[in-house]
Amino acid sequence: MQKINTALGLALATLAVGFLAAACDNTAPNNAAGNGNAGSATPAGSTTTATSGGGNGLKIGSLLPATGDLASIGQQIIPSIPFLVETVNACGGVNGQPVTLVAVDDQTDPKGGAAGMTKLATVDRVAGVVGSFASSVSTAAVSIAAQNKVMLISPGSTSPVFTEQAKQGKFNGFWARTVPPDSYQGPALAALANKRGYKRVSTVVINNDYGVGFEKAFVQAFEKLGGTVVNKNNPIRYDPKATTFETEASAAFGGKPDAVLGVFYVETGSLLLKAAYQQGLLQGVQVMLTDGMKSNEFPGQVGKTNDGKYIVSGVIGTVPGSNGKALEALTKLWQSKRGSPPGEFAPQGWDASALLVLAAQAAKENTGVAIASKIREVANAPGTEVTDVCEGLKLLKEGKDINYQGASGNVDVDENGDVIGIYDVWEVGDDGKMKTIDKVSPTK
Repeated sequence: MQKINTALGLALATLAVGFLAAACDNTAPNNAAGNGNAGSATPAGSTTTATSGGGNGLKIGSLLPATGDLASIGQQIIPSIPFLVETVNACGGVNGQPVTLVAVDDQTDPKGGAAGMTKLATVDRVAGVVGSFASSVSTAAVSIAAQNKVMLISPGSTSPVFTEQAKQGKFNGFWARTVPPDSYQGPALAALANKRGYKRVSTVVINNDYGVGFEKAFVQAFEKLGGTVVNKNNPIRYDPKATTFETEASAAFGGKPDAVLGVFYVETGSLLLKAAYQQGLLQGVQVMLTDGMKSNEFPGQVGKTNDGKYIVSGVIGTVPGSNGKALEALTKLWQSKRGSPPGEFAPQGWDASALLVLAAQAAKENTGVAIASKIREVANAPGTEVTDVCEGLKLLKEGKDINYQGASGNVDVDENGDVIGIYDVWEVGDDGKMKTIDKVSPTK
């Protein structure tokens, strides 16, 4: 991906913050919003939700991509956190005080994520953070969160590496996610490929935890179903900071497989698909993509053919679906505030925020240690099923147990911080618009 210089990054982040401030009734810019200053770990785009009271009230953060390779997806998620905070504060807050939110742009960059997490943990002293989206950024942030006893809940990091490391005890319970890992999505996409009769598939992935983890999960599952991954012994993995992709496109599509699985982010993935088209490699090959490309902007970024048809018309992919009992209410709220339904991963962002505030209330303490100790208790049975976060807070104040049923799903968090979900199958139409055409479940 092309690196955004500091001045441009700050300008974009400032625009993003201004947009959010207009959308969310009571946000105000934080004074510490510089980026790249000597001795400062404050990323561009920090904002603080204004509250009355202050004191020892619950303070949470968000660490999501307002700029960078995943900005188009990040902008869909970001509003969900202040919407949740506003909802909670309108019904009395947590532990008798309003909740404060500090939002940080991770710039889709591990270094930006590490700096942002450090600021949130040591300067803002938040108890919990919603973030990040990119697995590579969450990898950089989670060790900082755990070291500082801050609960980190990701709405989008799907790498199986987090499951493995959680089993090894590396996070000390300060990690969870409201999106299922690619150890489930990989098999789900393999099942889709098998269902469509694809026998020979090649893979090309972004060379980070997300891309490589997904690739391994897909290969294993697809081979179990009798398929062949033609480049298994010579995997094609591109540098996240690459700006040209002719070689990778030629290697992935050149052997005329039935399908090519691309595990990308939007900016770099669009460039790679455009390179494949310009080399005449897309014809007769089905392109299969994943959640990292589920952005309404990507068909336009790849472009159109000479006859005005979108190059990626007919491309299919999977994305974690949202079918939770709280989705209808969230959709109504989003419509009232934004005039449109919530975008991809917004329900997961809402649920991550909800778990943080519910766990703090269950613990009757606004610290990361307290939140981490109660996450699974509020997310799982037994307890009264609740879809409304205010109802959940009320029951917890009364000393009752709850089982939160989220907008993305039931968010039953296991001992490794994972949840299980279903996957929507999406397709790009001739008009460049994406539509959900099916659902698929993992084979495991």
